[in-house]
Amino acid sequence: MAELGWLGLTIPEEHGGSGGSYMDACLFMEETSRGMAPIGGYGTTLIVAGATKRFGTDEQKNRILGNIAKGSVEAIAMTEPEAGSDVANLSTRAERTTGNGGGYVINGQKVFISNAHIADHVLVVCRTTRGESKHEGLSMIFVPKDTDGMEMTPIDTMGGRETNTIYFNDCEVPAEQLLGEQDRAWMQLMAGLNVERLILAAIMLGIGQRAFEDALAYAKERRQFGRPIGSFQALQHRFADLATELQSARLMTHWVASLTDEDPDSVLPKESSMVKLKVTETAQQVALEGMQMMGGYGYSSEYDMERLVRATLVSTIYGGTSEIQRGIIAKTLGL
Repeated sequence: MAELGWLGLTIPEEHGGSGGSYMDACLFMEETSRGMAPIGGYGTTLIVAGATKRFGTDEQKNRILGNIAKGSVEAIAMTEPEAGSDVANLSTRAERTTGNGGGYVINGQKVFISNAHIADHVLVVCRTTRGESKHEGLSMIFVPKDTDGMEMTPIDTMGGRETNTIYFNDCEVPAEQLLGEQDRAWMQLMAGLNVERLILAAIMLGIGQRAFEDALAYAKERRQFGRPIGSFQALQHRFADLATELQSARLMTHWVASLTDEDPDSVLPKESSMVKLKVTETAQQVALEGMQMMGGYGYSSEYDMERLVRATLVSTIYGGTSEIQRGIIAKTLGL
């Protein structure tokens, strides 16, 4: 896929990509998710690519973005055992060193870090200074794979072993691995939230569409009481509602993608939270309804539906839970 240019869709041409838009990326993610293509690391890679484009040095852009276009995977580490939705409460720390040109020594623990085990780098959000506010003094530092002092253990989940616990024990990296400005990571994270939530929405849109199509095909073929089960009005109306919800979710995804392309520096707190909330909850509803309509076969691993259900269940948790999204939307309404 890298050789065909698909993985460099949003990478500028000077770094080996095709200079495409986020709309292009959303269409790509929707279709690859719909086809269940095994490229789960693309979402986190795109998040890191966005941060690198906004805040990276020329050297970092050439190295990180160029390798992404060639097929490398990247991961970002924010969540900790005591800092999930309250990510600013993180305690993993990075201390400056003075020897060998300076650098950072990282100590702490991260948890539920997607694709870290296959990533070239883990972009670690850590505390470099203790400020008056918990939002102050955070920094983003690239830690290359196989760096001494970084160890990871895969976490068994309903969806497999795609997330990891990462331990940092006197993990030393050069100063040039800092992304952006020291102590300014919170503002850097906020600048990329719209893109992160848009990416997650596009992926779930494809999964929801696949679940719908699988259930629809089953309803047309499965016969009970002498007729296809899709001929019963009870199922017909459910399919009509799901098709309408999916199309609404698709239009919202394309709308937020177009807003992001119009102004890549915009944060879009309301719109990005709305699309993440709407699409993930819609995909989850479609998959669960699909399983119900397929009966025991929907629960069986002989069909893809149970896998699609597992994929959608976590989507309302990662990247900011549905409760967090609703809270953000409420704030933008002045509540």
